Formats: sequence, structure tokens, C-alpha cells
Amino acid sequence: MNYIKKLLNTYEGLPKEIYIIAIARFVNAVGLFIFPLLTLLLTKKIGISEAETGFWIAISGFSSIPMSIIGGKLTDIIGRKKLIVYPSIIASFLFGACAFTEPSMLMVYLIIAAGSILHSSRPAMNSLIADITTPDNRNASFSLSYLGNNLGFAFGPFIGGLLFKNHLKLFFLLDAGTTLLSTLLITYFIKETFFVAEEKANRNLEKPVTGSAFSVILKRPIILMFSFLLLGYQFVYAQWSFLMPIHLERLFVDEGAKLFGSFASLNGIVVIIFTPIITNAFSKISNLRKTVIAGGFYTLGFGLLGFIEIKLAFFISVVIFTLGEIMLVISIMPFLSNHTPVSHRGRINSILNVIMGIGYMGGPIVVGNLLNYISIATTWKLVGLTALISAVFLYILEFFDTRNHLRKKTRDYF
Repeated sequence: MNYIKKLLNTYEGLPKEIYIIAIARFVNAVGLFIFPLLTLLLTKKIGISEAETGFWIAISGFSSIPMSIIGGKLTDIIGRKKLIVYPSIIASFLFGACAFTEPSMLMVYLIIAAGSILHSSRPAMNSLIADITTPDNRNASFSLSYLGNNLGFAFGPFIGGLLFKNHLKLFFLLDAGTTLLSTLLITYFIKETFFVAEEKANRNLEKPVTGSAFSVILKRPIILMFSFLLLGYQFVYAQWSFLMPIHLERLFVDEGAKLFGSFASLNGIVVIIFTPIITNAFSKISNLRKTVIAGGFYTLGFGLLGFIEIKLAFFISVVIFTLGEIMLVISIMPFLSNHTPVSHRGRINSILNVIMGIGYMGGPIVVGNLLNYISIATTWKLVGLTALISAVFLYILEFFDTRNHLRKKTRDYF
């Protein structure tokens, strides 16, 4: 009981807005059906090939790049809240329109448009959380937001998997409704934070500065190096929603959607159980070191599927790589927020999203074409190797960052 109480205390005393955000993300994730099952939607319902599916998923990602950049820029001009609310409302109506559209390329276009518009709000949401937190409670705040999302995600894909075969209209309508409801929570219970945060920023690395986002990055190259190394992890993680459904469908014909929905729910359950545990257990470890450890989990979790092809292997894989996912989520945004001036949070966030997004978008394209030449087992082995290489380079980055900090402390001392 004392240990459980200690875990719950991890989230005690956070700003009240963080709890609202966690609830909103929970509501949204309960109805998150479309994107987790997008691969099967394109292949089974619309009837396009695996290579074409990889292409359209990549197009969906590439189309989000300009929206993310625009959203990041506007986040630092007009504030965070508007850039969360308006795109989410538009996206909910586009999801609703899919319910009244026959499975076709028009449905694909509507989904891509909705996803791109939603991407414009991601820099704003991350900036909002950073604005209302400090380095002392930032890890716990991002952790709780992520936990709220996955509490919903434990149910969402499973429900979506049940609706997918015979109730596609309801599949889209519920996704639209939960997106709209979560937006209303943000609208009525959270105030704009941007201008207040600029006045209150007192840490040197977070104080407002002038100039473009690129000028900020040039002065803080660790942000750029960190972002590019995370690209490899995103390439790997993309196979969770692209290669795994294909693999399941090939091994267990006509059970792919149901099995993937179950594994997606397992992913959410693991997050629910282990997020507070990992957040508490690794609270004294640097954010960079956590990303290195995450790479180890990704290597084992995804690489495992290159050697074993039974349902139990998929179960174990999901558990292992989800532990890595948790490590990344509780460290990436706190690290970035701690190194970014409040005046540029939206733009720096958008740059990170674009760079990481290239990895996520490139994953389906590369792997979709690799499947024409090599087996799925060999592909999984290459995916695991990619995670390992990324982890090694992040370890090197941490080594040089630690050494630079020690040099600075020595100079300041003398």
C-alpha cells in the first residue's frame, strides 16, 4: 500500500490544468479508432496493396509537415489554446464526414486532411504543458498527460477493432464525437498560457529571446542532434501500426484487425500500469539516458518478431517495446522544454515534430517496398538493428553533453 501511495504521489500537486488535459486526452483516446487501424482500413476496406498503403500512410505524414510548421509559428504568435481548439473542431467534422462516405479514395483524402489539421495543434499542446510547468514537475506532468491518453487507448482500438468489420459508420461517428468532446474540455476549463508564461520565465534556457527558430537552434545544436537521432526511433515505432498489422493478417488470416485491436489495448494497459512506476523509478536519471534505455527496449521488442512468429511473441513484443515508448514519452518533451525559450516553444516543437515525422513517414515507405524483396522476419531484424544504432548514438550525445556540463561547472567554480 505504501508503494502504491508513493506512485500516486508522483502526480500529486500538479497544476490543475494538467489534470484537465489528462482527462481530455482520455476522452479523445477512447474514440481513437481510425489511425491505429488505418493500415487495415486501406487494405481490407478500400482494397489497395500493401505497397500503396505504405505510400498513402507516408503521404498522410508528409502532408502534416506544413501544417505542423504553420501551427508552431502561430502558437508563438496568437497563443496555444486557439491552435488546439480550432484544428480539433475541424478534424472532428472531417471524421464525421467519413461516416457518410463509401470506402473509397475520397475517404482516404478526408482522413489525411483531418490528420494533417490535427498535427497543427501538437506544438500548441506540448507548449501549453511546458508553459504551466517547471523542470521540477515537468516530467510528471507530461507523464500524466500521456497516461490519460493511454487510459483511453486501452479501450479505443479494441472497440474500433470490434466495429471495423460491420459497423464502419459508427466507427467514424464515435471518433468524431470524442474528438469534439475532448476539445470542449480544453475550451471551457483552460485559459491561454502563452503571454503569462513569457512574463514568468526565469530559467536562462527558457527566457524569451528574439530571432528565428533556426537562430535559436544554431545556438543550441543539441536540440537538432537530439531530434535527428529520434528520427530512427520513429522509423522503428511506425512499424507498430504498419508492419505488425500486415504480419498478423498474413499469419492469422481474417483475424488481423481483431488481434491488432487487442494488442493495441494491451499497449494501453501496459502504459497504465508502468507509466507511474517508470516515472518514479527513473526520476533521478537524466532525460537523455532514458532515451538510451528506451532504445534497448525497442531493439528487443521489435527485433523479437524477426525470430518468433507465434501469438505469444507478439504479446511479449508489445509489452517490451511499450516500456521503451513510456521511457521516450516521459523524457523527450521535458528535455526539449528545458532547453527551449518560451518565446519559441511552438516553432521548436514543430521542427522536432517534422524531423521525427520524417522517420515515422519514411518507415511505411521503406518497409512497404522492402517486403517486395525480403521476408517479414528479416525486415523485423533490420528494424531492431535501426533502434540499436539510434540508441548508441544517443549514448554518445549524452556523453558529450555531460562532459560539456562538467566543463561549464568547472569554469564557473574557478
